[in-house]
Amino acid sequence: MDWFSHAENTKPLGLLIFFITFCLIVYWVYGSKKRSKILEDHKNIPFLDDDEVKDKSNG
Repeated sequence: MDWFSHAENTKPLGLLIFFITFCLIVYWVYGSKKRSKILEDHKNIPFLDDDEVKDKSNG
């Protein structure tokens, strides 16, 4: 545990943890075609009129 008390050892470990987390998030977003299709359907929601959003949410 003495290894964690030195800043020069924890910085690369933190970088590795954040890089792995980033890779997992990218894989989660782009890995599944079904999930990618859902994200594609929702990407233009901010540009739709309020009436169109209500119509899409009702069915």
